[in-house]
Amino acid sequence: MTYETRTEGTIPTEHVLVCLSPSPTNRKIIDEASKLAKAFHANFTALYVSKTQEDNLPDEDSVRLQNNIRHAEDIGATITTVIAESIPFAIAEFARVSGVTKIVIGRSNTKRYHFWERQTVTEQLISIAPGIDIYIIPDSKTNSKIEQSSRFAEHIAPTGKDFLITTALLVGMTLVGICFRKLGFTESNIITVYIFGALLSAILTRSHFCSLISSFCSVLLFNFFFTEPRLTFHVFEPGYFVTFVIMLVAALLTGSLAYRLKDVARESAQSAFHTKVLFDTNQLLQKRRTADDILNVMANQVILLLDKDVIIYPVENNELGEGYIYLSDGDGNGTPFRNHDEDEVIKWVLANKKRAGATTKVFNSAKCLYLAIRINGTVYGIMGIRVGKKVLSSFEYSILLSILGECSLALENLNNEKAKEEAALMAQNEKLRANILRTISHDLRTPLTSISGNASNLCSHYKYLDDETREQIFSDIYDDSEWLIQLVENLLSVTRIENGEMQLNKSLEVLDDIVDEAIKHIDRNRVDHEIEISRAEELVVAEMDAKLITQVIINLVNNAIKYTQKGSEIDISYGVKDDLVYVNVIDNGPGMDDNMKEHAYDMFYTGHNTVADGKRSMGLGLALCRSIVEAHGGTIEIRDNYPSGCIITFYLKKKDVCINE
Repeated sequence: MTYETRTEGTIPTEHVLVCLSPSPTNRKIIDEASKLAKAFHANFTALYVSKTQEDNLPDEDSVRLQNNIRHAEDIGATITTVIAESIPFAIAEFARVSGVTKIVIGRSNTKRYHFWERQTVTEQLISIAPGIDIYIIPDSKTNSKIEQSSRFAEHIAPTGKDFLITTALLVGMTLVGICFRKLGFTESNIITVYIFGALLSAILTRSHFCSLISSFCSVLLFNFFFTEPRLTFHVFEPGYFVTFVIMLVAALLTGSLAYRLKDVARESAQSAFHTKVLFDTNQLLQKRRTADDILNVMANQVILLLDKDVIIYPVENNELGEGYIYLSDGDGNGTPFRNHDEDEVIKWVLANKKRAGATTKVFNSAKCLYLAIRINGTVYGIMGIRVGKKVLSSFEYSILLSILGECSLALENLNNEKAKEEAALMAQNEKLRANILRTISHDLRTPLTSISGNASNLCSHYKYLDDETREQIFSDIYDDSEWLIQLVENLLSVTRIENGEMQLNKSLEVLDDIVDEAIKHIDRNRVDHEIEISRAEELVVAEMDAKLITQVIINLVNNAIKYTQKGSEIDISYGVKDDLVYVNVIDNGPGMDDNMKEHAYDMFYTGHNTVADGKRSMGLGLALCRSIVEAHGGTIEIRDNYPSGCIITFYLKKKDVCINE
């Protein structure tokens, strides 16, 4: 979540960085930095440097740190968390790569009482970042001595298991040393064994105190068992004291390095895990094509990161949907859920587009922490996290916000894709309407003009016309009106299909009845062609919309009549093939070349064939047939008929009928 404080029309050249800490007065430092950023119209960043990803802070300090981070974000700061061993170096390096021009940091009143004590963070920062303006705010309420003592005591406190491991290692190393002595090994070999024991103690225990105990006890045990006089703490040779000191220092250094390497390994593993979670989130979201799938991925990744229960409330058109719970143990994931006790806090997050609930100032008595899944002011969902007793660390919260950002971006892209598809569909529909209007302007005018002219001729000269001429005029008027009816039926069907309004009224139909009904309504020019019906030997039944399938057969037969020469043969056959019902319309006309077959189903495509009766074709017949057949879950194909002509076949799913006698 990023907020920028700037004057309209200005590009910020200044960048203010404030350092976050668990200090009680850090809020004051944040406020002063915010004022500075506003005064200079600068970018504002709040940085927290942690030596470990888990912070290892006392509960009171951890809560105070989270409150300071929330406060910084609420007043417009961009929150950044980094992991580093050296805090001053991390601040200076971040400032360098981020173009920071001013640093605001607090300084405690703690004084150095001994010359060997290290410089404070503020003093070190001043020395390693001389080119940056550093503003120091006195931090009078902080007692760093007490804090350091508290953290040190907490860091070295051993457990019973640590004591047992350390004791076992000391006993084991002593026994190995006794064996070495009997085998004639020198004292230097035995010293190496004890140093190795101190190293193992540092690796196998969690407390630094155990490493210290192991180092001191190793010296004492070596003195007691392996120096003359043995089984006493006395020594005859003064040189042994130097040996003891070197042995102690070596053991302490070895243990310290082992602990540090173990910490580095643990931090590296955690960092790699968090990086993998973010990378996997990005990869998984790219493969999802629905909002529900995207939210599912986000919930599962958050559980993987935090090991906490998650609740997702989808938001569509600013309306809150039903919640779905995802449990950290994997049971009941995606189950509908709604905690009505926390409706108020959820609605507040939706309205204000800010976090609320547990660990925040707003509705802090809630059981969950709620965050808005949003981008550019649009909220796509609300995520609730059952925080429990353990507060999220600043690093975990930073990763969590990154996952939310990835999810929000994926949902935004999904909406953009839908908008593009809708725009393309609208453009296609507009193009279709324009083509229809342009095409029917001629096709409607020609038959209407013919009907009008023939009707006028009858009205004016009826008594002067012989019977044969009158019958021909009546026949022409009828043919033109039938052609118009068929044209209007096809146009209405095309419009319903393109608008997605075609509804199928399916029922079980006998194909014999459908074919017979279609034959009654085919073109009157059928008298100029030989039309045969090859009926199936068995009863053929399929589930279909009778009116639409009848229209398909009419269009296919009329198409054959239009594009074949007079006297051509047209055969209608149907039957069962495997679990499909098929209908063939076969003619021996000129046929279609490969290019015509490829475009035969395109709307308004008529090819280069001329229509046998001289009327213009709109090219809607086959396009409409395919749409109707595919709406039934069937297929349609065009094949060559030998030696000439075409075979057009469509398939529907067969339906078995049980007859109870």
